[in-house]
Amino acid sequence: MSFGAVHPAPLMHAWRHPAPKGAAGRCIGARTDLPVDRRKAKRLAHRIRAIARREGLPRAVATSPLARCCDVGRWLRRFGFRHVVDARLSELDFGRWDGRCWEAIDAAEIAAWSADLVGHAPGGGESVRALLSRVQAVHARAPAALLVTHGGWLSAAVWLALGEVHAPAAATWPKAPGYGRRVILWRLQAPALHRPSDR
Repeated sequence: MSFGAVHPAPLMHAWRHPAPKGAAGRCIGARTDLPVDRRKAKRLAHRIRAIARREGLPRAVATSPLARCCDVGRWLRRFGFRHVVDARLSELDFGRWDGRCWEAIDAAEIAAWSADLVGHAPGGGESVRALLSRVQAVHARAPAALLVTHGGWLSAAVWLALGEVHAPAAATWPKAPGYGRRVILWRLQAPALHRPSDR
């Protein structure tokens, strides 16, 4: 599965990590380092290796430092790839929400984030504005064309690739791709990050 503007030379091929253990019903971000099944990590590494071979992509991969991504990179390193760990590929930091069940998080706090998706830092962690800046920084200077990252990071990258004029809102934020799915990103545009009420 791929997203992005049509362009003859894609810049980045990014995969979402395999499904982690213990994530169901929980807010999982940069502070919660959940493991993945060893076989699932190896299976995704095999798929990435096959695509790199078929499409003539460099044998180098950058991953988030979190185990659910980094384990895939370790398998690729065993397959002869160069593996770079890049903290900019981490998931959104949900602060005190991180690791908690969604049902246990105050509905008013979630509503405050939905009302200001870009500027509000959920749980006192990281704002979507900061996440978008991290994504743009990777696009500007990526250590590899192959990436293994997270759902929130990929949603931010997809939104930037769409080249929207207005800042994102909860209702228009792209859905994260499925676990293990590939996203091809051709260009990421710097947005004008205003609150939805400022449109």
